[in-house]
Amino acid sequence: MQIFVAGESNPKETRVAVVPATVVKLIKLGAQVAVESGLGKSINFSDQDYITAGATVVADRKKGLAEADMVLRLGKPALDEVESVKSGAVHISYLEPFTEPELLQKLAKAGVSAICMEMIPRSTICQKMDALSSQANLGGYEAVILAARYSNKIFPMMTTPAGTILPSKVFIIGVGVAGLQAIATAKRLGAKVTAYDTRPVVEEQVKSLGAQFLKIDIGETGQTKEGYAKPLTEEQIQTQRNAMRKTCGDSDVVITAAQVFGRRAPILVTADMLNAMKPGSVVVDLAVETGGNVEGIAYDKVIDRNGVQLVGITNLPGRVPLHSSQVYSANLVALVEQFWDKKEKIFVLNVEDEIIKGCLVTHGGKIVNEKLAAAKTS
Repeated sequence: MQIFVAGESNPKETRVAVVPATVVKLIKLGAQVAVESGLGKSINFSDQDYITAGATVVADRKKGLAEADMVLRLGKPALDEVESVKSGAVHISYLEPFTEPELLQKLAKAGVSAICMEMIPRSTICQKMDALSSQANLGGYEAVILAARYSNKIFPMMTTPAGTILPSKVFIIGVGVAGLQAIATAKRLGAKVTAYDTRPVVEEQVKSLGAQFLKIDIGETGQTKEGYAKPLTEEQIQTQRNAMRKTCGDSDVVITAAQVFGRRAPILVTADMLNAMKPGSVVVDLAVETGGNVEGIAYDKVIDRNGVQLVGITNLPGRVPLHSSQVYSANLVALVEQFWDKKEKIFVLNVEDEIIKGCLVTHGGKIVNEKLAAAKTS
């Protein structure tokens, strides 16, 4: 079975889909691996590193796509590249399925079986394949590093001959994977951390990391079976905002990390809440790529709002591309291994398997995912 690892269509992307160590694992399965020339340049892996791992290097991307039984990449393919993928091939990458209907239609028309990494089910068996979580983990870390960079204060308490410097106060809104890593990182840097989430079930996790949990009585809340927070009513949102305004005003750093998959991110930090913050404070929005949690946030920019720095920098995992690439690569190989027939040395696309049902979006010339079909008709 021929696997081709394509370079990224987005020129700003620093991460890559497969590192040399993963090439070794794929070859041990019995696959033939080809990589696009220059694939690892952004993370300091040369073509020779991939050759040493057992891959062949292909200079022509279209040729690599046309010959492959399976295509691995990180970001979505460009529309004009889809026709180069041979019919019947399996394509695995992020696909942004709820915002890219034209791409899905092209993949289906080309006869490509497209697996969407964003839609890997959130279950115990799928943890090792869960790219959303692996990338969010690093994004949460980087959000704190950015906040420390833009803050006019240090994070830890220091007792010096010139006096005592109090620790920075960090408020983290949204306690998913990214939020938990942000809490842990801010605590390591010595900050005093408070966190909030609509799901009461995460309070124990917050406290286990040494942070305080902000309790707000907004009535019945909960989470979906995939572990995401359920959307709130307008009344609940207003109650939540009123309570968070005081904590935002008392904080030196606010980090927002609340997203609802397939929908625009909810506005959690309003202009009124920003008005309550002190000049010199910093707000980092981890949801900026899906609309943002912060009112007035600017996509991929840092803006000064009355002395408060609003950080809307995108692709935070891409700011630590080596480790982001390593974990994404591990997610990919775990998925391939899960459905690999060791005897025949091929990837078996079992459309009846619950994992495949969850993440397969096009197959047999059609868009086949139930969630996408429901979203289209709603």
